[in-house]
Amino acid sequence: MTHPKISQAETIVRGPVLLRGPVPAVARPSRTEAEEAVRTLIRWAGDDPGREGLVGTPERVARAYEEFFAGYRSDPVDLLTRTFEETDGYDEMVVLKDIRLESHCEHHMVPIIGKAHVAYLPRRRVVGISKLARVVEVYARRLQIQEKMTAQIANTIDQVLQPQGVAVVVEASHQCMTTRGIHKTGVVMVTSRMLGAFRTDPSTRREFLSMIGSPTSGRAD
Repeated sequence: MTHPKISQAETIVRGPVLLRGPVPAVARPSRTEAEEAVRTLIRWAGDDPGREGLVGTPERVARAYEEFFAGYRSDPVDLLTRTFEETDGYDEMVVLKDIRLESHCEHHMVPIIGKAHVAYLPRRRVVGISKLARVVEVYARRLQIQEKMTAQIANTIDQVLQPQGVAVVVEASHQCMTTRGIHKTGVVMVTSRMLGAFRTDPSTRREFLSMIGSPTSGRAD
């Protein structure tokens, strides 16, 4: 079974200090300005934003962007603050696999479609499993590169829950590669972030990788 290689650049110690809050504040244009920007792009593409089929497109695109990039309005740290300590001593691995994610490449603003596998080794407390999926969702619904998104998910879980270890593997197809440029379809990118016991203990890492199966064994999209 082929497993994703772990970059030598990854550190064994905890990730960088996590700043609270969604993202640094930026001056957000108005809805009217956003819709006018879409009209400009339609004209630049060579069409008439005033024709019947396109007249409502700027409004629809603005609404779609609110959904695509909803992660900017959420704080992933807050999602993990409610935890449970009544676990009857449970200290084995918690794994959530095949979490579908839909993100957008920050270089071309086209979709990244795939799935994430998340695991942690509890120390004293656990968190509702839906919260792990929501952390993935928050970071996915921002302009991203896959490497950074993988690290952000792992670092946030690690720093808030302070478990014995965290593991994150992301498998995704990038439309910036499949629908433009080199036009290579069927390519899946695999990234991983291993912290704590998943980094230092080979048997723990092997157990996690066996649970999620061989990455790219199925299509990410």
